[in-house]
Formats: sequence, structure tokens, C-alpha cells
Amino acid sequence: MLFNSPLFILLFLPLALAGYWALARQTTARLWFLSAASVAFYGYWNWLDVPLLLVSVLANWSLSTVFGRLSAAAVQRRRLLVLTAVCGNLAVLGAYKYLVFFASTLTTLTGWPETAPTAWSLPLGISFFTFHHIIYWMDLKRGLAPVYPLRDYALYITSFPQILAGPLVRNREIVPQFALPPCRPGWQQRCMQGVTLFVIGLGKKVFLADALAALSNPLYAQAGKAALGTTEAWTAVLAFSLQIYFDFSGYSDMAIGLALMLGMVLPLNFDAPYRATSLQDFWRRWHMTLSRFLRDYLYIAFGGSRHGLWRQCTALIATMALGGLWHGAGWTFVLWGLAHGVALAAGALWRRWLSAVPALLGWPLTMLFVALSWVLFRAPDLTTASHILGSLWPSGTLTPAPGGGRTLLLAALVAIIGPTSWQMVNRLRPRPLWAVIMAVVLVLALLKMRDGAYEFIYFQF
Repeated sequence: MLFNSPLFILLFLPLALAGYWALARQTTARLWFLSAASVAFYGYWNWLDVPLLLVSVLANWSLSTVFGRLSAAAVQRRRLLVLTAVCGNLAVLGAYKYLVFFASTLTTLTGWPETAPTAWSLPLGISFFTFHHIIYWMDLKRGLAPVYPLRDYALYITSFPQILAGPLVRNREIVPQFALPPCRPGWQQRCMQGVTLFVIGLGKKVFLADALAALSNPLYAQAGKAALGTTEAWTAVLAFSLQIYFDFSGYSDMAIGLALMLGMVLPLNFDAPYRATSLQDFWRRWHMTLSRFLRDYLYIAFGGSRHGLWRQCTALIATMALGGLWHGAGWTFVLWGLAHGVALAAGALWRRWLSAVPALLGWPLTMLFVALSWVLFRAPDLTTASHILGSLWPSGTLTPAPGGGRTLLLAALVAIIGPTSWQMVNRLRPRPLWAVIMAVVLVLALLKMRDGAYEFIYFQF
């Protein structure tokens, strides 16, 4: 079920919250209830994926208990166990997500007979729960995480607010909160903030992201067949750039809001990224939990900035290329990641040898690069991407832009100069009037859903 569906909002969520809060002072029962509800939520999509999720939880937890029994002096055995666990998780992810891609690429490069296996159905959220396993193993190796009981580890992986599309939460950020009773002091404020964030995120998705999807999807479909007109191409570029922001930041708001309703605080995932004045600044603001994962577990492992400028540039390019591949098994994702890696490396060289770019110039240059690179991210193939990018330069008389100009303008204004969701929520205090406003927005969103709901973009990853 989707967060933006009546089934979730009117049935699953009230039942889950009622059961959770009824067990507020019974820690063990409350946490096992939430784990069971989360598995039921996950299994609604495809119950055949549930065994994979449960096996991954049990296998990783069992190996972590073996790790915990090894003495600190058994350094090599601990390292081998961590390497085995991380490689095992990546192997499962690779089998489901990349096997067909790599096999078909090998066939293309070598000319060997077609050997690509039949594509497997990609389990929902596998990229995210795999990364949560890896986060835990890396923190366990570094002495930053204990060996958790099965109850806590299972909930860390399966918790329904974040299992499908993040945020990517470090175990030490969330697991210590499990034992805290949700009814502890300040619960009214947390619940008010949670409901508000959920409704704001729902509004972003239903009123902005879905309207932008209705604008961009037909244009990308058309671009798969032929080049677009210049105004159509720019409309496609801008519409998707805004769509993915409101779609994913809306999901993140809803996930963080749901966690707050359960008495837990998840890390923020977006901080007005379309105000960034450099690409480095953009990645500090966009999908912040993924950015820090890439920084802490890939970029630093590749050497980071500790071994000279050229090693830093190589680390940036390699990190972003792998980040692009993580998003999807396709060359468009790899090229998107490479483009960002090269641009980040160019920025590092610029900062070393030249003066800083003024913000008034840095902002439009950054936004132009980000918007154009989103074409690679969105396009299903290189042909579609080339048709859009090749149509951006006027080659004749400009025709009027297709419908949606008001939607684009409104979305751009909200993204660029509007307050962030957390800025809005952090200033609020529980008031009856605000509850009425949120109820009205929720009802309007539910009515809007009758026209059909779009799946969240990041669910495909």
C-alpha cells in the first residue's frame, strides 16, 4: 500500500497507531507489534518478498551474534566476518537488481550469444534495507554499534516508515529510541509535528508532484519516439526536476512524520536543495542520508581528501558513479552519477586553484547542471535522453509551451523561496485551529486521490 492511498491513511495507519499506543508502556510487546505491523505493511505489496526480508534479517542478526562472541583480539576473524556479511548482502542485491544488466552488457561488449537470465521481480525496498544492513556492519566493525537483540535489529530493518525508500538511518540514531515510551513528556508536540509533517508531505505528493508527473510523463514518452520541440523539451526538464524533489521530499516528510507519531525521530533528508549555490552544497541538502552514506562508507574508503587532490577527484568520481548505479541498473544512471562525480571533482579543482564563484552566479549554474543531469536519471534509455537534451537549443520558431505553466511556476516558487517542511513544523505549537487546517488539507488530498495516485519515484530503487 502507498503512503498516499486511502487504504494506508484510513485503515492501516489508525490500526497500527492504536495498537502501538495501547502497548505504550509494554516495551517488548510494543516493539514486536510494530515489527509485525511493518512486515504486514511490506507484505501487502507482494507476500512472496516477505521470506527474503525475514531471511536477511535473521541471517545478518545471527552473524552479528557470532561477531559479538569473538574476542577483540581476533581482529582478522572479525574482519573476515564483516567482509563476508557485507559481500553477502551485496550479492543478494546484485542478483536481484544487476544480474540481467551485467549479463546483457557482457553480451553487447563481447558479441557472445545471449546469456542474460530471465529478469527477477525486484523486491520492493531491497536497496534500502540492504544498505541498512551494511550501515550496521560497518558500524559494528568500527565499534560504533553493539550486538542488538533480535527484537531491536528486526525493527531497525523492517520499520514501516522507512523500509521502502528511507531515509537511510544509522542504527545508533534510532535503536536507542525503541525503549523510550512514546507517552514520555513532549508526546503532544511530537504527535502534532508528526501529523503536520505527514500532511505536508502528502500535500507535496498529491498536489504538486503528481501534477508535475502528469506534465512530464507524456513528454518523456514522446521523446522516446522522436525529438521534442524546444519548449516541450524545457518543460520536460523543469517538470521532472521539480517532480522528483516534491515526490521524494514529500515521501521523506511523511516517513519522518510517521516516526514522530510513534515517538521516534528520524534524520532530516532534504534542506531546500534548489537553493544550493554549488554542487557540493546541493549534495549537502539533497537526500542527505544517502549523501552521508556515500561520504562515510565509499568516499572516505576511496581515500577522500586525505591523499592529495587527484586522489580526491578520483574518489569523488568513483563514489558518484557507484551512487548512480545504486539507483538503477542502467547506463543512464551510471552516466548521471559520473556527470555529478566529474562536476564535483571539477569543483574541487576550482576551489583549490581559483577564487570562489559568487552565489549569484553559482546558483543558476548549479541549478542548470542539476536540471539537465536529471534527464539522464529520468530517461529510460539514452535515446530518450538524447532526444530531450538535443532539443533544448532553439532551431526554429518557438511554439507556446504546453499546459502546466502555472504548476511549474508555483512549484518552482515553493522549492526555491518557500520554507522547508521542518521550518514550518518546528515553529508550531498544538492549537485547535491548526488541527482543523490539517484535517481540511487531508480531506482535500483524499478527494484528489480519486483521480488516481502515482507511485513514489524512489520505490523503484
